[in-house]
Amino acid sequence: MKFLKVIAFTHKHIEIKDLGSLVICNETLDNKLAAIRSKFDIPEIFYIGTCNRVEFVFCASQSITDEFVKEFVRTLNFCVSVDQLEAFTKKVSVYEDSDAMNHLLRISCSLESLIVGEKEILTQVRKAYESCRQAGFTGDYLRLVMSQVVKTAKEVYTHTNISKKPISIVSLAYRKLRELNTCANARIIIIGAGDTNRSISKYLQKHKYSNFSVFNRTLSKAVELATELNGTAYILDDLKKFKKGFDVIITCTGATEPVITQEIYKSLLNGELGRKVIVDLAVPNDTCPDVLKNNNIHFIEVESLKEIASQNLQDRQAELVQAQSIIDQNMQEFKPILRQRRVELAMSQVPEKIKEIRNVAVNCVFAAEVQGLDENSREVLEKVMDYMEKKYIKVPMVMAKEILVNND
Repeated sequence: MKFLKVIAFTHKHIEIKDLGSLVICNETLDNKLAAIRSKFDIPEIFYIGTCNRVEFVFCASQSITDEFVKEFVRTLNFCVSVDQLEAFTKKVSVYEDSDAMNHLLRISCSLESLIVGEKEILTQVRKAYESCRQAGFTGDYLRLVMSQVVKTAKEVYTHTNISKKPISIVSLAYRKLRELNTCANARIIIIGAGDTNRSISKYLQKHKYSNFSVFNRTLSKAVELATELNGTAYILDDLKKFKKGFDVIITCTGATEPVITQEIYKSLLNGELGRKVIVDLAVPNDTCPDVLKNNNIHFIEVESLKEIASQNLQDRQAELVQAQSIIDQNMQEFKPILRQRRVELAMSQVPEKIKEIRNVAVNCVFAAEVQGLDENSREVLEKVMDYMEKKYIKVPMVMAKEILVNND
């Protein structure tokens, strides 16, 4: 795994909302990767960009120093301020050689995901690689790496339960909501247009919920989310006069005081008496305690989900250990594969060299002697040389493979 490198910006060290400024659009990706490859003499590279990570996987002979990283990031010419770029550079994660392979396997097996066990990451990594391969940015080395990545991830997802029992707060909250058998045409009020509500909205949209009203302090953000959901956008103050009714409220804001007061909740009810659902994922809660005390509500909040999430994570510890064990095993299996391939590439010139020696022998060194042979003798000589040529090609290659595989 020598020469494999990864430069990564992830949700573990950078806010997800900030990672968005590092994502490279398809229109400029080729030019940026070409600039990187040319400047740093990098023969192969591919780029991974998801909602919670931006990573560059490449092979290079040089070590990745702090100065290398800074120049690498500058060359990518991100549309961020100098101060932001400096901050991002300080939070970058760098992996080299075996550590790089281990990291690449872990992200593809979802061990490093925001939601551990989310299989979509493998598809994202494969698509990222394939896109760069088609553009000519990868070669034989990263082909072997990706082949092992896919093999390992499939084994992890097949032989462990890593992708079962979601452990994120959002997924657990959504599961709770689904358990209430809320119909697809339920009237849903979304308060706040941040990452959490965006995430739960994706679950809702995926399962065909379609009646959304989005409220946010900044109207433009409400419009952005409402547009994605084919809903209607409102500024937060309009909550006081909203009279279209609701079945579910999903709220998550950064407010320090309750957003849903008794007065506002009563106004939102607009005379309806049935039991409602509030999914409150804010800390502290957006819902006033009086609302819960005085009304018929099924309340889902972060605190009530923590125990379930913690239990799910504990249940998954054994799966995490087993997954890493599979990764370790695949890394060991990959070492001889790389060695054998290096031998194959190194020995690829042997057949041509032997043919050259044969031609020189027949046409130069022993030309007169060969010309003096009768036709039958020449035919026998040709057969002998053909046989020897094949053996001389095969024997050194087999011996070289055995030596390289048996000696680290």
